[in-house]
Amino acid sequence: MAVLNVCMVPKHFFVPEIIEKRNPLASTARRAGWIGSNILLGRVPQSGRICIVRDGVPVPKETVIAQWQKTLFLREEDADARGWLIEVMKCLDLIGTVEFDIEQVYAFEGRLGALYPHNMNVRPKIRQQLQRLRDSGYLDFISRGRYRIRSSRP
Repeated sequence: MAVLNVCMVPKHFFVPEIIEKRNPLASTARRAGWIGSNILLGRVPQSGRICIVRDGVPVPKETVIAQWQKTLFLREEDADARGWLIEVMKCLDLIGTVEFDIEQVYAFEGRLGALYPHNMNVRPKIRQQLQRLRDSGYLDFISRGRYRIRSSRP
């Protein structure tokens, strides 16, 4: 037996969108009516999944700490603001490159609009979230409309 992969998710990534309510236990169950939940790890952005062991090899402590600190700014945010930031971070994961332009993020306008149907200003909200990610050190601003995800390596 061997440990191949161990990852942790910092608590600041736990927003309502990643929690799935399960059906209550049957009336015949010992804990009848109890309602559990599932944590949907697929809805956590890559930066929220911090590996401690990867492919059987322990990740260096400095790397783990750097990855943890990269997103620590999320703890300062209330749940709604954290939700938007995390959703934009997930869009950046889907782009799949370290450097990207704002038009690539705007391509997710429909997705974000569906998640937040009461927001009638999705593009300005995307820009705001990119600015907040830049100000917190998660992104680097390269040039007009162009960004780079900052490395989490020490």
